[in-house]
Amino acid sequence: MKTALLLVMLFLSITPLVMAVEFNQTISPQDQATFDQILSPVMKVYNFVKYAATVLAVLFLVFAGVTFIMSGDDTAKRESAKTMAGYIVVGLIIIWVAPLVVQYLVG
Repeated sequence: MKTALLLVMLFLSITPLVMAVEFNQTISPQDQATFDQILSPVMKVYNFVKYAATVLAVLFLVFAGVTFIMSGDDTAKRESAKTMAGYIVVGLIIIWVAPLVVQYLVG
Protein backbone atom coordinates (compact mmCIF):
# COMPACT_ATOMS: atom_id res chain seq x y z
CA MET A 1 0.00 0.00 0.00
CA LYS A 2 2.81 2.40 0.88
CA THR A 3 4.62 1.57 -2.33
CA ALA A 4 1.56 2.29 -4.44
CA LEU A 5 1.04 5.60 -2.66
CA LEU A 6 4.69 6.54 -3.23
CA LEU A 7 4.42 5.68 -6.93
CA VAL A 8 1.29 7.81 -7.31
CA MET A 9 2.96 10.72 -5.53
CA LEU A 10 6.06 10.35 -7.71
CA PHE A 11 3.94 10.28 -10.86
CA LEU A 12 2.00 13.36 -9.79
CA SER A 13 5.16 15.27 -8.94
CA ILE A 14 6.92 14.44 -12.24
CA THR A 15 3.95 15.11 -14.52
CA PRO A 16 4.20 18.95 -14.43
CA LEU A 17 7.91 18.74 -15.25
CA VAL A 18 7.26 16.55 -18.26
CA MET A 19 4.44 18.79 -19.43
CA ALA A 20 6.79 21.80 -19.33
CA VAL A 21 9.29 20.26 -21.76
CA GLU A 22 9.02 21.43 -25.35
CA PHE A 23 9.34 18.39 -27.62
CA ASN A 24 9.07 20.19 -30.96
CA GLN A 25 12.35 22.06 -30.74
CA THR A 26 14.76 21.94 -33.64
CA ILE A 27 18.09 20.34 -32.83
CA SER A 28 21.25 22.17 -33.77
CA PRO A 29 23.90 20.25 -35.73
CA GLN A 30 26.27 20.53 -32.77
CA ASP A 31 23.67 19.00 -30.43
CA GLN A 32 22.97 16.25 -32.97
CA ALA A 33 26.70 15.46 -33.21
CA THR A 34 26.96 15.32 -29.41
CA PHE A 35 23.92 13.05 -29.22
CA ASP A 36 25.36 10.74 -31.89
CA GLN A 37 28.68 10.63 -30.03
CA ILE A 38 26.91 9.65 -26.80
CA LEU A 39 24.67 7.12 -28.56
CA SER A 40 27.49 5.37 -30.44
CA PRO A 41 28.72 3.16 -27.54
CA VAL A 42 25.14 2.35 -26.57
CA MET A 43 24.41 1.13 -30.09
CA LYS A 44 27.60 -0.95 -30.11
CA VAL A 45 26.51 -2.69 -26.90
CA TYR A 46 22.97 -3.15 -28.23
CA ASN A 47 24.26 -4.67 -31.49
CA PHE A 48 26.59 -7.01 -29.59
CA VAL A 49 23.74 -8.19 -27.36
CA LYS A 50 21.43 -8.57 -30.37
CA TYR A 51 23.89 -10.72 -32.30
CA ALA A 52 24.91 -12.75 -29.24
CA ALA A 53 21.24 -13.44 -28.47
CA THR A 54 20.69 -14.44 -32.08
CA VAL A 55 23.56 -16.94 -31.94
CA LEU A 56 22.22 -18.39 -28.69
CA ALA A 57 18.71 -18.55 -30.15
CA VAL A 58 19.95 -20.47 -33.18
CA LEU A 59 21.75 -22.94 -30.91
CA PHE A 60 18.63 -23.44 -28.82
CA LEU A 61 16.53 -23.75 -31.97
CA VAL A 62 18.82 -26.54 -33.15
CA PHE A 63 18.49 -28.15 -29.71
CA ALA A 64 14.68 -27.91 -29.94
CA GLY A 65 14.78 -29.46 -33.40
CA VAL A 66 16.96 -32.33 -32.24
CA THR A 67 14.70 -32.86 -29.23
CA PHE A 68 11.67 -32.92 -31.53
CA ILE A 69 13.28 -35.43 -33.89
CA MET A 70 14.55 -37.67 -31.09
CA SER A 71 11.28 -37.60 -29.12
CA GLY A 72 9.87 -40.67 -30.85
CA ASP A 73 6.43 -41.46 -29.46
CA ASP A 74 6.82 -39.24 -26.37
CA THR A 75 4.25 -36.51 -26.99
CA ALA A 76 5.34 -34.50 -23.93
CA LYS A 77 8.87 -34.08 -25.32
CA ARG A 78 7.47 -33.25 -28.75
CA GLU A 79 5.16 -30.56 -27.36
CA SER A 80 7.97 -29.19 -25.21
CA ALA A 81 10.22 -28.88 -28.27
CA LYS A 82 7.45 -27.15 -30.25
CA THR A 83 6.85 -24.70 -27.42
CA MET A 84 10.56 -24.00 -27.07
CA ALA A 85 10.89 -23.34 -30.80
CA GLY A 86 7.88 -21.03 -30.73
CA TYR A 87 9.28 -18.97 -27.86
CA ILE A 88 12.65 -18.74 -29.59
CA VAL A 89 11.10 -17.45 -32.80
CA VAL A 90 8.99 -14.90 -30.91
CA GLY A 91 12.07 -13.74 -29.01
CA LEU A 92 14.05 -13.31 -32.21
CA ILE A 93 11.24 -11.32 -33.78
CA ILE A 94 11.11 -9.03 -30.75
CA ILE A 95 14.88 -8.52 -30.73
CA TRP A 96 15.08 -7.67 -34.42
CA VAL A 97 11.85 -5.65 -34.78
CA ALA A 98 12.18 -3.52 -31.61
CA PRO A 99 14.57 -0.96 -33.18
CA LEU A 100 12.25 -0.57 -36.16
CA VAL A 101 9.29 0.10 -33.86
CA VAL A 102 11.27 2.66 -31.86
CA GLN A 103 12.47 4.31 -35.08
CA TYR A 104 8.86 4.50 -36.32
CA LEU A 105 7.58 5.95 -33.05
CA VAL A 106 10.38 8.50 -32.72
CA GLY A 107 10.71 9.44 -36.38
